[in-house]
Amino acid sequence: MSRYVRSSVVGALLVALVPSAATAQSARDAALPEGVGKQTVEAVCTACHKANMITRSSGYSPDHWRELIATMIDLSGDAALQDQIVGYLAANFPPHAKLVPTLVSGPAKVAFKEWVVPTLGQRSRDPIQAADGTIWWAGQFANLIGKIDPVSGKMTEYPLPDGAYPHSVTLDAAGNVWYTGNKNGTVGMLDPKTEKIIVYNMPDPAAKDPHTAIFDAAGILWFTLQHSNMIGRLDPRTGAVKLVTVETPKARPYGIKIDAVGTPWASCNGSNCLIRIDPATMALTEIKLPIPETTVRRLDIAPDGMIWYVNSSQGRLGRYNPETGEIKEWPSPSGKASHPYAIAVVDGIVWYNESRRRPDALVRFDPRTETFQSWAIPSGGIHAGIIRHMRATREGNLLIHQSSTNRIIEVGLTRPAGATQ
Repeated sequence: MSRYVRSSVVGALLVALVPSAATAQSARDAALPEGVGKQTVEAVCTACHKANMITRSSGYSPDHWRELIATMIDLSGDAALQDQIVGYLAANFPPHAKLVPTLVSGPAKVAFKEWVVPTLGQRSRDPIQAADGTIWWAGQFANLIGKIDPVSGKMTEYPLPDGAYPHSVTLDAAGNVWYTGNKNGTVGMLDPKTEKIIVYNMPDPAAKDPHTAIFDAAGILWFTLQHSNMIGRLDPRTGAVKLVTVETPKARPYGIKIDAVGTPWASCNGSNCLIRIDPATMALTEIKLPIPETTVRRLDIAPDGMIWYVNSSQGRLGRYNPETGEIKEWPSPSGKASHPYAIAVVDGIVWYNESRRRPDALVRFDPRTETFQSWAIPSGGIHAGIIRHMRATREGNLLIHQSSTNRIIEVGLTRPAGATQ
């Protein structure tokens, strides 16, 4: 559906009901079935995302298709258009069980608290907690970053310079909010006090897509550039940006974390590797993972120095010991096609999600017992979201999101009785 379209532009969508060549190609690629409303769905729904987002969905009832559409675009002013879209989708894509996760019961308890962000269809993602308890997120498709006061529920959105389309946000020690301009090759900083934005351009035109960023203890910003196949370093004191290219072609560095001694580590979303970055020289060391077909969306680092990662392509959870070189992996409960995506280590427990299940499953792994437990992640009355990043709060909870349904979620974590962590 439309990225961040409000009700005032429904008329513009009606004008768009004659599909463009690109829209038609997208529809052909996804093989939408024939039927009344197909042309409307091709024109309206694939204006912002591929039709395979529909064909690969878990399917919904008419009421749930209507609820999902309402997270992307306000069609309340045109009941006939809405009914045509809902009628076609519900008839051709009813609920099915092909993507249902394998949920594992256990003693741990979680509680989900959801916030629905204001601008429709923005693909809210990558929430992070500030020192004052507020939560910041990236609204990628709406070209904004936002803030939640979790006490009052008040939300504020800040528009970004044209074309940035932030992929992620992070925070510096002073409370400034940094975003990665994934579509215009920039990194930016928002000062929440003045609402002024400083933009840092990449020194190399080949560095087109800053992706995920994190600060080290010295105040240096480290970031990945996935399709540019680069790692970046930005010094806010001077504004200097340095870039280095990953040796393996199309390794696609994605997630990035800093270990206890200040060494950045990145994951490879296009190859079977983890990357260690020398913070002084930016020399890269690739650690090859055992299964050649492995790709790794994200990683996190435990207090004991273990590097935990999601083997996304193989449906596995992995651990790399930097001291010994030992690598161990465990199959995820929902199997090879579950596509683990985001990951965080909280109080020694590993949390991640199975992003190609519906509902998206939140998985808990206890390294001491090597046991799993999992839950269906809510997304209002439907299960349509995807977690693309997760981070811990200072209270030891988990911040996640459902980017397909405009939700930021805090997961309250409760230790099982008798647990020491």
